[in-house]
Amino acid sequence: MFDILRTWFNRYFTDPEAVLLFFLLVFGFGLVMLIGGILTPVLASIVIAYILEWIVSQLQRVKIPRLAAVLIVFLGFLGLLLVFFLVLLPLLWKQVISLFDELPSMMIKGQQMMFGLAERFPEYFSQEQVHTFTSELLTEARNWTKVVLSISWSSITALITAIVYLVLVPLLVFFFLKDKDKIVRWTVSFLPDKRGVLRQVSSEVNVQIGNYIRGKVVEILVVSVATYGVMCYFGLQYAVLLSVLVGVSCLIPYVGAIVTTIPVILVAYFQWGWDSQFGYFILTYLVVQGLDANILIPLLFSEAVNLHPIAIVVATLFFGGIWGFWGVFFAIPLATLFKAVLNAWPTTTHEQTTLKAT
Repeated sequence: MFDILRTWFNRYFTDPEAVLLFFLLVFGFGLVMLIGGILTPVLASIVIAYILEWIVSQLQRVKIPRLAAVLIVFLGFLGLLLVFFLVLLPLLWKQVISLFDELPSMMIKGQQMMFGLAERFPEYFSQEQVHTFTSELLTEARNWTKVVLSISWSSITALITAIVYLVLVPLLVFFFLKDKDKIVRWTVSFLPDKRGVLRQVSSEVNVQIGNYIRGKVVEILVVSVATYGVMCYFGLQYAVLLSVLVGVSCLIPYVGAIVTTIPVILVAYFQWGWDSQFGYFILTYLVVQGLDANILIPLLFSEAVNLHPIAIVVATLFFGGIWGFWGVFFAIPLATLFKAVLNAWPTTTHEQTTLKAT
């Protein structure tokens, strides 16, 4: 048994570059696990700067100086940030409150529908079972409404934290973009000169993660805007809230679209019932989802990620369970990192180990 373990260890961990890569990975994951909450503004700034760096590089290609390109991109980012916090966020919050305020009446309509089904199919469930189930659900809905309506920005701690984040994150993003070369050189100065494996892994991961993140941002924007357009055309209530949920659901492959389709169908049913407009809307909504799955995703990610669906689902569950939203967002990039490490990991054969020993 010990001989097997020794042989395995000598094969994968005798190369100095393998040891360096292993300790860097352990250090990175450990840092995020231990003080990830404290470093949230820094990590968020790195992600945003990483996304914006591609735009800066494209502007540099058309002979715009780096500093001017950074200023253009950063001012555009600030503009989008102001639009989100001053326009979109208040509208989302207003629709959330309105939805939870109307939730009890929606539950009553659903109760009436289920009573009708119980009359038509008494062999499957009785009216008493429907009454018990819907009463408990209605009570929970009222409790949710009270909780949501009681949430406000009156908390001093939450307000101070939000203000600090609003100041820190844009400031950090600007300096990450402006001083990218200096930061990279400073970081590399701590690494040994021989780092061929690390270069190979970082090069592959940089291409894969860059393509994935940029593609995912574009997908979220396109799906959100297209869904919002469809909902506005049909006059669906809570169009902004539901379209944002549908867009964000793109972060969770396979499962996200199915989960967000349920509230969309329920809101449409409670608004129109079994009407022809309900059918036309659902058909159009499914067409948008189909175009996303069969045209937009292959177009954006054809060369970005080459992972098996099982690996994607497992990575989403694992990293989402560890780091929540950011774990879900970076599940595929982290799985890509794991794959790149496995592909580039240096190994030592038994003969090489013997020669080193002699």
